[in-house]
Amino acid sequence: MKRTFYLIMAVSSIYILFSMRTANEWVPLLDKDLSQWENYLSYDHKPGYNGNIPKDNAGNPIAPIGYNKDDNKVFSVLNESGAPVLRVSGETYGCLFTRKSYKNYHLKLQVKWGDKKHDPRKDKLRDSGILYHSNGEAGAEYWRSWMLSQEFQIMEGHMGDFWCQANSAIDIRSFQSEGVMNRVADHKQPFGTFKTGADYYCMRSANHESPAGEWTSLELICYEGKSLHIVNGHVVMVLNNSRYITADGKEVPMISGKIQLQSEAAEVFYRDILIRELAAMPKEYADLF
Repeated sequence: MKRTFYLIMAVSSIYILFSMRTANEWVPLLDKDLSQWENYLSYDHKPGYNGNIPKDNAGNPIAPIGYNKDDNKVFSVLNESGAPVLRVSGETYGCLFTRKSYKNYHLKLQVKWGDKKHDPRKDKLRDSGILYHSNGEAGAEYWRSWMLSQEFQIMEGHMGDFWCQANSAIDIRSFQSEGVMNRVADHKQPFGTFKTGADYYCMRSANHESPAGEWTSLELICYEGKSLHIVNGHVVMVLNNSRYITADGKEVPMISGKIQLQSEAAEVFYRDILIRELAAMPKEYADLF
C-alpha cells in the first residue's frame, strides 16, 4: 500500500512540475503560414478622412474589404536567417489578429520600421500598434479598422503611448492634462481616467525607442485588468482597471481578448513574437500598482 501511495505522489509531483513549467513557457505566435492569426482590412484611407464610411465618386458607401481577404499581401512573412519576420505594408488600414483570446499574459516582440509610408500619413510619423483585450467586430472605432480594445501605441518617437479604441476606458498613472496638453505617463503620479469624450490619449513617460533602422524590443504585461507598456526594458506606462463603457454608461471589465497588430499607413516589421501565461503580476512590477 505504501509503495502505491509513494508512486501516486511521485507521479502527481511530476505532473505538477510539468504543469508549472508549461504555464511559464514562452510560446511563439509567428510562423511562416501565420497559422495563429486572421486578418481584417478596411480601406485605403485618403487625406481628409472624417470618420464616416468612405464613398465612391457617385456618393455611394464603399464596403470594407473584410475578413481574411488580403489579396494584396498587406500581411506577409519573410525569412530572415531562418526565422520568420512579419511584414506589414501599411497600404490598407486593418489588423492582423490572433485566433485565440488571451488573459493574464506577458507578450514580447521586436519591431522595426520600413521605408514606405502611405496616405493619409505620408507627411506624418510612422504608425502602428498592439491592440490588446480586443473584443467584438473589427471596424468599431474612428478609422473603421479595429476592434474595441486598448492600444499600446507603436509610433516613431512615441513607443508605448496609449489610445482608447472605440468605447474602451482605463486608468493610467500620469500627470493631469492642461488645455491642449495631453496627459503624460509617470509611475509616481496617481491614476487618471481615460475614455472617449475625455482624456483618451496618453504619452509614454520617456522615449526609449532604438535608433532608426534598429529593432526595438516591446513587452506588454497584462494581469487582471492591470497592464504595463515596456520599451527596451523600460516601463513607460502603468495602467489599471481596463474596461469598456456601454451605450447607457455602464462600465464593464475588459480583461481578456484577442491581440491585434495594426496596419496604419506605414511599413513595419515584427519578429520574435512570444507569449506566456501569468499566474500573478511579476513581483518586480507589483509595487507600481
